[in-house]
Amino acid sequence: MERSRVLLVDAAPGALLGRELERLLGHGLAVTLNLRRVADGAGARADWGGRVDFTDFDPFDEAALLAETVRDGLGHHAVKSRAGVPLRAAFLAGATRPGLAHPLRVIGRAGAGTDHVELAAAARHGVTVTHTPGSNADAVAEFALAQLLALTRGLRSYDEAAHRGEWRAATAPPEELSELTLGIVGPGRIGRALAGRASALGMEVQAFSRRPAVASAPALASARDLTSASVSAPDLASALASARDLTSASVSAPDLTPAPASAPDLASAPDLAPASTPQPTPTPTPASASAPGPAPRPNRSLPDLLATSDVVSLHLPLTPETRGLIGRAELALMRPGAILLNTARGGIVDEQALADALRDPAHPLAAAAVDTFEHEHAAFASPLFGLPNALLTPHVAGMTRTAMATAALRCADHIAALLAGRPEGIPVVTA
Repeated sequence: MERSRVLLVDAAPGALLGRELERLLGHGLAVTLNLRRVADGAGARADWGGRVDFTDFDPFDEAALLAETVRDGLGHHAVKSRAGVPLRAAFLAGATRPGLAHPLRVIGRAGAGTDHVELAAAARHGVTVTHTPGSNADAVAEFALAQLLALTRGLRSYDEAAHRGEWRAATAPPEELSELTLGIVGPGRIGRALAGRASALGMEVQAFSRRPAVASAPALASARDLTSASVSAPDLASALASARDLTSASVSAPDLTPAPASAPDLASAPDLAPASTPQPTPTPTPASASAPGPAPRPNRSLPDLLATSDVVSLHLPLTPETRGLIGRAELALMRPGAILLNTARGGIVDEQALADALRDPAHPLAAAAVDTFEHEHAAFASPLFGLPNALLTPHVAGMTRTAMATAALRCADHIAALLAGRPEGIPVVTA
């Protein structure tokens, strides 16, 4: 039987490349490795020549990506990426066109987000989209905590001054974490992992969820009800004036129930390797992925959470409902001296509104840490550039060794299972 063909658009980095390739080959798959983002391309050729095929192209060039996917009319049954390479309608149509020996059937993402895939087009063309939810939950939660500490303690400004030979003392002592309230927008795997860590450090934690079923408190407002048009200027002023008084509103609310997983963890899934090949060692699931810790207290609405939190951390997928969720009106609701953290997706926050808020010394928002942007990679640009109270990083929150290995190996397992016609227990994303 001919082996299923997989195009590795951007492989796991460094030593993880070997583990990823072994996993895919162990499933009996024929692998084409794109060398463009491999640090040691010559070494990869020397180590893997004869076992995998090679190509070299810019995956963010849609024409080049399609040309390599369908080269010589062969096609690939699956493509795998980790960096969110855009897979839009034109690519999906071309990769599944009639006449290809191996039309595209599966897209695998070594990570949680799938906003890089045009899901409706994938469904039209019969392409299944899988991902690895929870694989980077600990990594992103730790990074958000690092953002929080860096901003609340002013680490960057002290570092810059020290490098200039300046001995700079604090002009005003900062508050300790135990004096602050953390508001989590999106208490899923990552949000709950952050809540557990913040609670352990003494922070009061509250959350807003777009899914009323997540909380046992009164129904939470939906994202569509929280557009800037729904908040008037007088409402903003009164909300800010009473922000401190609203904090107690959520204290007596029951704990959130665990957010439902989109699919069972890999550890509970059926055997994923083809029957004719040895079963690879299962990817270990971190304890926090299955037991993310105590749930934060729910809040009645997003405006309440913004007005009663000293730090707001975003942990939502980018969807039509969440795009632009945090705009000018929502930023104006925040507590004086508040901090915004975004390790979710850039499009959730109006970056121009955020930049304008950070430039305005009278605005309640004091600082922001942003790891995800509306425009990334070669198109990286943002109105936040140059702002001293904006801590910017290039979408690296989930890039720890453990998280990337877990994502790569789980993604390989998911692709193999779907190509073998065994979708049970495999997370699949639909429009």
